[in-house]
Amino acid sequence: MLRKLKKNLYDRDRIDWKNLMFSSKALKTLLIPLIIEQLLNCFMGMADTIMVSQVGSEAISAVSLVDSINVLVIQVFAALATGGTIICSQYIGRMDEKDSNNAAQQVTLTVTVISLVLMILCLIFRSSLLRLIFGKVDAQVMSASLTYFWITVLSFPFIALFNAGSAFFRAGGESRFPMRVSVISNIMNIIGNAILIFGFHMGVAGAAFSTLISRIFCAVVVFYYLRKPRQPIVIRNYLQIRPDYRLIRKILAIGIPSGVENGMFQFGKLAIQSSVSTLGTAAIAAQAMTLILENMNGIAGIGIGIGLMTVVGQCMGGRRIEEAKYYIVKLSVVAELAILASCILTYLLCRPILLLAGMEPESTRMCLEMMTVITIVKPIVWTFSFVPAYGMRAAGDVKFSMISSTLSMWICRVALCIFLIHVMGFGPMAVWIGMFTDWAVRGVIYVIRFFSGKWTQMKVI
Repeated sequence: MLRKLKKNLYDRDRIDWKNLMFSSKALKTLLIPLIIEQLLNCFMGMADTIMVSQVGSEAISAVSLVDSINVLVIQVFAALATGGTIICSQYIGRMDEKDSNNAAQQVTLTVTVISLVLMILCLIFRSSLLRLIFGKVDAQVMSASLTYFWITVLSFPFIALFNAGSAFFRAGGESRFPMRVSVISNIMNIIGNAILIFGFHMGVAGAAFSTLISRIFCAVVVFYYLRKPRQPIVIRNYLQIRPDYRLIRKILAIGIPSGVENGMFQFGKLAIQSSVSTLGTAAIAAQAMTLILENMNGIAGIGIGIGLMTVVGQCMGGRRIEEAKYYIVKLSVVAELAILASCILTYLLCRPILLLAGMEPESTRMCLEMMTVITIVKPIVWTFSFVPAYGMRAAGDVKFSMISSTLSMWICRVALCIFLIHVMGFGPMAVWIGMFTDWAVRGVIYVIRFFSGKWTQMKVI
């Protein structure tokens, strides 16, 4: 029975164990910087929140509400970069650096145009957009939200270009350089927050300007180094890039389903956030801090999933299908161990972090309750609902992921959460009951899809 199960996972006899696409050392070199980058980003985000929380509950509530929109936009950019990463990594796996570079140029052009259009639209309609999504929130919260939103909107093109540029490095197996840039950027952001919030007493505007400056830095540095012939993908002469609609269609064929999937997740979060916003400032603040802590305990798993896309992409480009299966299984096990360890560690850090944040007693109580449940449930259901999907997307199986995850999210997470809050009178814990249900259902769906082998039949290049 066990032998048959292993055969369904991957065919050991068809793997060239002496010439694996990625050795254990190469995997560590790829994954460890990704995990460190994600962890440091999360810690810096937490420090950012702690600083803003010192201004007051209205400030942290405003930042939380606006960031739920900003994350939606950033996820769309990340999805477009994902489309480019998959295509670039498959070309690299096929030893075709010319087409890989051409694809990178088209990704750069595409994300630049889209991000500029989104920036302009959000600047024009920022007030209407915030009022449409969040309704009648406290006047002070809305005023702070408008200030924070219009400044952070200016950073959209820069975060889009940084996501794309980092993806190009990772497609070639280089994750250390984007990590270093991200770390420096986050340190700049924290120092900027300290100066502008506490030194110049600029409140949420100080936090927003600090974010804008750090994102400009990221984009400029990454694209400066993409000009140097130190990696498989090199981009120069930016003004001479012209649209190649054949390649753009390939990129969008991967990027759009991923973007829709990510976008639907964020729209779902906005719908949930809108419901939470009716529970009062204490609940909004508790949910904002819980989201940060939950992101922290899952960040190692996400880093492994991002690295898995490069690994599987190169394997599929070289038509090493059994090897791709092997890496999905192997890194899913690694991710599960990482999630278990990080959940325990984060829970132990909860009280000290909440004390540093200076949150109100009611917000602290709700946050601790939610984190206790998350620590118990997340290691059981999270890994299967996320990590295998990263690998299958890298093979080009993006439409199935888009449809299944969107349906699961809206039915299990959003609808259940709204029902529990508005009909059953639940507090913010309703968000996590819906989340756990969504994770469990998606995990079952993705495991079935992996064993079916249909994801290996997709063609990207």
